[in-house]
Amino acid sequence: MNLFRLCFAVAIASAIAAVYASTHAAPAPTKSSKAADARCHVGAYRLDDGRVVSVMPSDDPSKLRWRLLDGRTGKLVRENGAWISTRGWTGQPDGIRVAFGTCNQSRIRFDGLRGRKIGFDIAETRFDSHGLSLRGRLVLPRGHDKVPVVVLVHGSEKVSGVDAYFQQNLFPSQGVGVFVYDKRGTGGSEGKFSKDFDLLSDDAVAALAEARRLGGTRISRIGLHGSSQGGWVAPLAASKTPLAQFVMVVFGLADGVQSEDRDQVAADLRAAGFGDADTLAKARRVSDATGLLAASKGQRGWDELDALRAQYQHEPWWQALKGEYTGDVVQRRRGDDLMRIAMLDSDVSWTYDPMPVLRKLTQPQMWILGGDDAEAPSQETQLRLSRLAAEGRPIEGAVFPQADHGILEFETDASGERLHTRMAEGYIPLQLDWIKHGKLGGERYGRAVRLPVSH
Repeated sequence: MNLFRLCFAVAIASAIAAVYASTHAAPAPTKSSKAADARCHVGAYRLDDGRVVSVMPSDDPSKLRWRLLDGRTGKLVRENGAWISTRGWTGQPDGIRVAFGTCNQSRIRFDGLRGRKIGFDIAETRFDSHGLSLRGRLVLPRGHDKVPVVVLVHGSEKVSGVDAYFQQNLFPSQGVGVFVYDKRGTGGSEGKFSKDFDLLSDDAVAALAEARRLGGTRISRIGLHGSSQGGWVAPLAASKTPLAQFVMVVFGLADGVQSEDRDQVAADLRAAGFGDADTLAKARRVSDATGLLAASKGQRGWDELDALRAQYQHEPWWQALKGEYTGDVVQRRRGDDLMRIAMLDSDVSWTYDPMPVLRKLTQPQMWILGGDDAEAPSQETQLRLSRLAAEGRPIEGAVFPQADHGILEFETDASGERLHTRMAEGYIPLQLDWIKHGKLGGERYGRAVRLPVSH
């Protein structure tokens, strides 16, 4: 999610970007040509053995990323006319050979198997929200059969969902339609990029209505699918419209925005060897103060932080403070220009409490969480969802115990950094089954454990 860090980076990003661009920019014609050639290969391909491989843009327009339904994935980089695949996000060669036909041929050769691009029924559209024109796309399996449809609600990333989200070709290949859109201030949509949940949920409601209009009688049921920050936005949107028939949240939180930092601070301290109750209680006081600063845009909380700094800064755990933003904030002083700019730039819904919305929703909800999520620790969310389910709310959940944010599996290198290797096995089939049937089958979904989870 990195909400605060996104805001904090704004203060210095422009200058850094200008210097970087002047010294690192690739020749424009070559890069543009590679990107255009890569884009024509984007889509879903059915292989000779019946499996489907999705190909989408990567972090660079000239690179691609493939994904399989079982969660395996790799990055494709073109070198000397050949596509080189690396495992997950590790940068390590995976030995998988990938080749494409010409742009007109719509063919792939993947790990020794031939495949052809799958055709979908695609409708490009623009729709209005609060006077802004937003770009959207509905992708349905080809034909006339009724299918369920999910509207993908963005996380905090500032990217084009229409260009980047892999679900729009992998899900329709399995009989689930997808409506994807660029949230305000991204891609082809108008407006200023925002982190205001109320505003973003209004945009999601408008996207849902547009998907419903375009899909018409082909839609069997339709709901919202929120990832990360979208885990706050999607349920809020569902509370505003009867059109939403279900809600799915993946790697989101059923706690407030400030809890993300609070729980990360505690997790980071435990990892650094400072997990005793006394230290964690002291750190909680610090994160409460930095949270007050964040929520008030730097207007309140300095007195509390100054007092805590004077009391604790010489204790060994102080230097291990990290979290979403606390580790940055404790290094700053009242009147710091960078702090002031970062705070004033932020429109994050710092004080949003998701529980009243979750408690009142009547639509079925499915939550999928990573049990080892370093960015949005899920333990408190698991407890809250379990309590809501026990109260009779229509909530189901599943936890992938060894998964990080994004439901990504990982290895840890010698320096302690996580190297993400793949999406967890079972993660995509679990989503598809629940979206299609409103419940999970009896089979196992990789290592997923159903809520409630014992702690």
